[in-house]
Amino acid sequence: MQYISEILPQLLSGLNTTLQVFAITLILSIPLGMIVAFLLRVKFFPVRLLTNIYVWLMRGTPLLVQLIIIFYALPMVGITLNRMPAAILAFVLNYAAYFAEIFRGGLQAIPKGQIEAAEVLQLNKWQTARFVVLPQVVKIVLPSIFNEIINLVKDSSLVYVVGLGDLLRAGKIAMSRDVTLVPMIVVSLIYLVLIGLLTLLSKRIEKKFDFYK
Repeated sequence: MQYISEILPQLLSGLNTTLQVFAITLILSIPLGMIVAFLLRVKFFPVRLLTNIYVWLMRGTPLLVQLIIIFYALPMVGITLNRMPAAILAFVLNYAAYFAEIFRGGLQAIPKGQIEAAEVLQLNKWQTARFVVLPQVVKIVLPSIFNEIINLVKDSSLVYVVGLGDLLRAGKIAMSRDVTLVPMIVVSLIYLVLIGLLTLLSKRIEKKFDFYK
């Protein structure tokens, strides 16, 4: 316990970086994913084609490779980003593509008759999306969204590739320095707690949406 108390400040410092990457990615990628999901359904072919290519690239290549390209390759063409913005950009672009596919599936699950009923009620497209489509889509996609959110917690450890001192990197440094597995065990417990809290939160939110049948 004394050793754990000694390394805990270092681990908590790394946890702060992990939570920053997690929170900023979540806040930015979900709205972007919604926008991309709607762009995947537009009738204008060039927009739909470019959006499909973006989703294909983000889902078809590893996030680690995307991090390396954004941080190390972009400076070769004159675009230089600091470590945190580079990591955030890679995570947001990657997760927005996954969220977009999730939302697209939710949109396809809405019966066309409900859209037609909204038109009969003389609702405009914005009102139809807000009051008819989105509440049902959110209900449908919640389990998949929270699954991706949990993956995001674990994927945040990839920021080590751009030199950010996240939770996992802090644990690795302490493990190598002190030649003991205790830091990694503590890191695993912290990840378990974070994922456990997110799981409880997901169940509560899903329960609140049970009135949408």
